[in-house]
Amino acid sequence: MVYKLSHIAAVISARIHLDHEEDILHLLTDSRRIYAPSHSLFFALKGERRDGHQFIAEAYASGLRNFVIAEEMPFTDFPGANFLTVKDTLSALQELAAFHRSQFSIPVIGITGSNGKTIVKEWLYQLMHEDLSIVRSPRSYNSQLGVPLSVWLMNEHHQLAIFEAGISRKGEMEKLERIIQPTIGVLTSLGTAHSEGFDSMLEKANEKRILFRHAQEP
Repeated sequence: MVYKLSHIAAVISARIHLDHEEDILHLLTDSRRIYAPSHSLFFALKGERRDGHQFIAEAYASGLRNFVIAEEMPFTDFPGANFLTVKDTLSALQELAAFHRSQFSIPVIGITGSNGKTIVKEWLYQLMHEDLSIVRSPRSYNSQLGVPLSVWLMNEHHQLAIFEAGISRKGEMEKLERIIQPTIGVLTSLGTAHSEGFDSMLEKANEKRILFRHAQEP
């Protein structure tokens, strides 16, 4: 699916500095992996070690012209570029992915668990891919960043989607459930992996179940 940049700005409630309208097909978060720059949108994410705003000049030099930012930028330093300014770039990415997911009515399988998510995802894909057009999480894209990038891959040709959801602390599954919106839920296991962010195994189990709260087949 193709979205106009101005439409995306409305979806994520961004303040827009629009030099020219653009059709967006791809979402990028890594300035080292730029492709189809005229139809890509770069989210300047702030992490513990790196701040994506530091790489905007590099991305611009590589031909990219569309950016989502959370800091004021000297727009005159980037002629021909479009900037969408938001409070939080990761939240904006998640908001956009949730909106994109809402455009589809196909079955969506959401997989969570302490172990085995990727194995089960690939097993299900191998069972069904000859009969259905399936979109699935690349590799182990199951984090707060990986899930929206996975869901963005959905298009009008797909008949089934399979996405992983991984969490490490309370409150994270709420966001992933809103992005994935699974109609079918799979819980692989409940173990000790990534338990540091939970007070008990019961709390961890209840957090994982949030993924299935609106599923037709949990």
